[in-house]
Amino acid sequence: MTKKDSIKLFEEKTVRTVWNEDREEWYFSVVDVVGILTESPDPAAYWRKLKQRLKEEGNETVTNCHGLKMLAPDGKMRMTDVADTQQLFRLIQSIPSPKAEPFKLWIAQVAKERLDQLQDPELSIEQAMTDYKRLGYSDNWINQRLKSIEIRKDLTDEWKQHGLQEGVQFAALTDIIYQTWAGKTAKEYKQFKGLKKESLRDNMTNKELVINMLAELSTKEISEAADPETFDEHVDVARRGGNIAKEARLKLEAETGKAVVTPLNANAILQIKESNK
Repeated sequence: MTKKDSIKLFEEKTVRTVWNEDREEWYFSVVDVVGILTESPDPAAYWRKLKQRLKEEGNETVTNCHGLKMLAPDGKMRMTDVADTQQLFRLIQSIPSPKAEPFKLWIAQVAKERLDQLQDPELSIEQAMTDYKRLGYSDNWINQRLKSIEIRKDLTDEWKQHGLQEGVQFAALTDIIYQTWAGKTAKEYKQFKGLKKESLRDNMTNKELVINMLAELSTKEISEAADPETFDEHVDVARRGGNIAKEARLKLEAETGKAVVTPLNANAILQIKESNK
């Protein structure tokens, strides 16, 4: 399942969500929803009891709910029960709450916004800008990040046109690009920055984003010109694109005396921003 984790807010309370791109469907953390509707001090326990009762009643909605890994309050990825929009509407009917109706309206709005974004990419960009601003990133960094998303999509579209497989082949070529210009695979790069599940690109500095954009843009342009047919040929193209960015990185480092690839991650970047205010 191709998915994207997200955090939604209902009356300033967090609801963990996952967008399933294959099914074009949101999945919501049931425990988060139960906590909002019941205001229970232990929503997980409330959900366990409710789930058991519904199962005994033969409720198919509970049976069809499944688990996904989501970021827990302790910062670790843990399995939690999730429900899609239709399942959630049915579950809400089993929970007496004055917030049930406004919450249903909120769910419908969340679903509508995502469908609108699929039809109009500019809305997705606006949402991304809002999300990054909420996290504290600077306008300059946000602009670079959004541009990097566009360039990355152009590259993956080029790979798709050549019949490459999302997942293993995309990851392998991306590793080659990173290793060529940065001297590290994606995994090594994340370890260097002290990351685990976090997005590597969301933790790059402006300079890192720009050099990586050059690498991916160059790879896409060379691919269009060379028209590679085999995976080995795509590997060669990825190295050539990465080398262009490597030369730019080395020249910039020679001129400034500062390393482009740094262990700085988002927390450090935002702390620097706060200290400079």
